[in-house]
Amino acid sequence: MDNTLDDSVYAGERDAAVPPRRHLEVWLPMVIVAVDQATKAMIRASLTEHESRTVIPGLMDFTHVLNSGAAFGFLNGVDFPFKTVVIAVIATAALIGVGVYAANLAHHQIVARLGLALIIGGAAGNLIDRLVSGSVVDFVDVYWGTHHFWAFNIADSAISVGVAIMILDMLGVDRRGTPNA
Repeated sequence: MDNTLDDSVYAGERDAAVPPRRHLEVWLPMVIVAVDQATKAMIRASLTEHESRTVIPGLMDFTHVLNSGAAFGFLNGVDFPFKTVVIAVIATAALIGVGVYAANLAHHQIVARLGLALIIGGAAGNLIDRLVSGSVVDFVDVYWGTHHFWAFNIADSAISVGVAIMILDMLGVDRRGTPNA
């Protein structure tokens, strides 16, 4: 009996199946959004705006701040008509663009997919804040003496790590830390 037809049908089903690592691209952004929203809810519930709680003396506090601007507080102090809508539309367009790019990556580009999953999860977490309240809750306040870094949150961290992973991937750095030939 000729099994050629059966073999080709099973091969087609195998090729159409989602690779096991592909689940990471779906679940990682959802986990980031869930953790980000949960930590922001805890900050809103436990600290009033601008209130701080020391986590590591002389290095890090949790401080409840609202960012109505873009990344790193850009445009936070600027007020213009429909600011929230403009920033939310730009953030949505960027999120869609990153999602389309991620969907077009080859299956073997695991590092790039990981970086993009982090970026998508972080961008979605901050976009939820913008759509619901018009500003993003930031709370991690890292400082040295009187010098403070911009306050950030879990979503910002995911975006930053994702971008770093993408840069390393684009530079061709493999798992051993050396440039690919």
